[in-house]
Amino acid sequence: MKILSDFVVKLLTRCPAARWSPIPLRLIVGYGFMQHGFAKLSRGPDAFVAILQAMRVPVPHFMAWLTILTELIGGLAVLLGAFVTIVTVPMMAVLLAAMLTVHLPYGFSSIKLLAVTAAGAKFGPVGYEIILLYSACLAALVIGGSGPFAIDGLISKRFDARTRTRGFLTADAPAGLRRVAR
Repeated sequence: MKILSDFVVKLLTRCPAARWSPIPLRLIVGYGFMQHGFAKLSRGPDAFVAILQAMRVPVPHFMAWLTILTELIGGLAVLLGAFVTIVTVPMMAVLLAAMLTVHLPYGFSSIKLLAVTAAGAKFGPVGYEIILLYSACLAALVIGGSGPFAIDGLISKRFDARTRTRGFLTADAPAGLRRVAR
């Protein structure tokens, strides 16, 4: 994993503009997850519970709220670049569950044009292509980092600053100056 991470960092440092590439990924993935969570809330959580019951998901009320909160909180965290590595785990679980239970039977493509009418194009059910795109974006953010203007970067800088200022106790230093930088 370290080799892959070093390769990604080396690749991103070749082009100065490449360091900004995580921002659109964070915006798209974060907003997309939040939008799905808000859609479930706007229809009423009981509507999503009914869908989960029909699919025979165990403890549907709990799973419905867990999914909604994962989409809302995880989406916001990715949007802000906060704890991306941590929130990616439940977000990937939601994606995997959606792919296996809903999208897989409809094939790969996310665009299934059924008809074009006077009202506009009519599309069929979405395949698992979108799930793979979300997964790839989350993986890229975990491997390459959250990029600039991310809370993860602020936390990392603050942690690094705190660890640099800590030192070791020295017995021969005056009482007030016993700590020295590492």
